[in-house]
Amino acid sequence: MNDKESKMEKIVSLCKRRGFVFQGSEIYGGLKGTWDLGPLGVALNNNIKSEWWKMFVDGREDMYGLDASILMNAKVWEASGHTGAGFCDPLVEDVETGERFRADHLLKDSGIEAEGLSLEEIDNLIIENDIKSPKGNGVSKAREFNMMFESTIGATAGPEGRVYLRPETAQGIFVNFKNVVDTMAPKMPFGIAQIGKAFRNEIAPREFLFRVREFEQMEIEYFVKEEDWEEYFEKLRQDIQQWHSHLGLSEENIREYEVPENDLAHYSKRTIDFEYNYPGKGFDELAGFAYRTDHDLKNHMEASGTSMEYIEPDGSRFVPHVLEPSFGIGRTLTAVLCEAYTEDEMNGEVRTFLKLPSHLAPYRVAVSPLLKNKPQLVEKAREVFTMLKAEFGNVAWDDNGNVGKRYRRQDEIGTPHCIVIDFETLGEEDPEYKDTVTVRNRDTGEQERVKIEDLVNYLLQG
Repeated sequence: MNDKESKMEKIVSLCKRRGFVFQGSEIYGGLKGTWDLGPLGVALNNNIKSEWWKMFVDGREDMYGLDASILMNAKVWEASGHTGAGFCDPLVEDVETGERFRADHLLKDSGIEAEGLSLEEIDNLIIENDIKSPKGNGVSKAREFNMMFESTIGATAGPEGRVYLRPETAQGIFVNFKNVVDTMAPKMPFGIAQIGKAFRNEIAPREFLFRVREFEQMEIEYFVKEEDWEEYFEKLRQDIQQWHSHLGLSEENIREYEVPENDLAHYSKRTIDFEYNYPGKGFDELAGFAYRTDHDLKNHMEASGTSMEYIEPDGSRFVPHVLEPSFGIGRTLTAVLCEAYTEDEMNGEVRTFLKLPSHLAPYRVAVSPLLKNKPQLVEKAREVFTMLKAEFGNVAWDDNGNVGKRYRRQDEIGTPHCIVIDFETLGEEDPEYKDTVTVRNRDTGEQERVKIEDLVNYLLQG
């Protein structure tokens, strides 16, 4: 086991131990490809989404929000091309056990890149390289496997009652394009943003939160004139770079991958994958940025009979082209945790802490009485806790164990500051320190006295 692999295992262990991420349906042996966010995972997840919305929606004049339904008319997915071969993965089966695997993953695990290859080409590579299943058995010929979850709506049987759990949030935006234009009268160019769940019936989900069957997306469809797409592509590209910096992700751990033409999705003319250097995995997709042309709006216009044209003030009409920045929250959360995970030495011992930016940390600050069996300390600590809770919301109360253990616990979950109310706060030892508290910095371990009345400004600056 190399150091990077060890680091990823430590992060996954921390996520379980400290309440960030749990295995889905764990008490029943789990359900592959599903993960539950625990209390701290929810807090971190919500902070990421909140910061994204602030930057890409509330912080702009050209962006509108949307929350489309997960269930949509089946004709939506026919028009978008998701019911055809364009949304299929190559599937093979273990000839002895019947277990199913993604053929391209089996090849990749053997150092063979198979993206964009035909089924016949994949079959030839499997034969030429004697590729086996993980159990060492032969595998079947590759076939297409559609990743959409199919269900029925109401009591209707047959095709008329067929629905799908959406495999992406984008189509909810496209089918509401006319509604947004009619109600908000946006000026070109403009975007529609959405945060929501999507579902993909992955053949072989694996690798923690990287590939799951249920996930959240933060996605924008940005509508432009065809002749302007390159200008706004570059602007949004810079916005994405700024977003990753805002998350605290270092430049050396991020790279941009220009997707080759033969690997582009059926709707894309140009796609850039923003990749993060995940420990033990290497560079893998963090976010995608595609130029979808007018593919989707035109298809929906033809299939529905509803005009998707934008009408300029002078009466001219055109179907807008689309730029799509798409961010998977699970992969984003994982990258943030990987970047933040730090080990150092403090007081002769190895210390683990999450160096999270304060705007992402599950708790902005933790408040403790020095001793929980001293009512006067507890009362004063509660006053400070209530004040900070009203200001920041995400404030922890921690009186479990001695102060040293509290510090270690808060370090490990990424709390930037810990505040301790002690006897000096009460003015019992030195009147000069009355109504001051001990504030400890997570990253340095340094402590200083701060007046209670100055705490809010102090924390805002830190």
